[in-house]
Amino acid sequence: MSTQASTPSRLAELIENGGALTGFPWPGETGDYDMRIARDGTWYYRGDPIERKRLCQLFSTVLQRDDDGVFWLVTPVERGRISVDDAPFVAVEMKVENGAEHGGAGQTLMFRTNLDHWVTADADHPISVSHDPDTGEPSPYIRFRGGLDALIARSVFYELADLAEEVETTEGRRLCVRSGGACFDLGPAE
Repeated sequence: MSTQASTPSRLAELIENGGALTGFPWPGETGDYDMRIARDGTWYYRGDPIERKRLCQLFSTVLQRDDDGVFWLVTPVERGRISVDDAPFVAVEMKVENGAEHGGAGQTLMFRTNLDHWVTADADHPISVSHDPDTGEPSPYIRFRGGLDALIARSVFYELADLAEEVETTEGRRLCVRSGGACFDLGPAE
């Protein structure tokens, strides 16, 4: 009885904190689910947006990505592919804490996703930036969990860039931002 009672509370905790239901062998593939996560973080089922955030949070607990970059919803009894336009999450807010809150260890950057989950930028949750080869437009990301990233919203990226410092590297002057004892390269200083 206590196992049954703990399962719903564990799932509620995963939903609340953005955790993942993992640690079991992946079952056989059951095909494609008609689900898509748009670049803006909106979840769709059969072409219609899923309006209930709590339902998207539930689905996010079973969202995983394989070594080939394919996104899956994986439960202990089935798994199906879903489509993700860019990253499955979007970082829509950033909080900055200075070193005083962390024993003088430097600033810490925390990001809230569109599903109201928080992640702190550090060595395990790095910030990275890719650039469109044609336009040079940056696409910044933070690793959320297990191969899943959150696209950092443009307004949040501007806030992040305001915190950047110029650092001399072997590639020239770069803009870098620090968090959780790590330094993350945002791109060329010009």
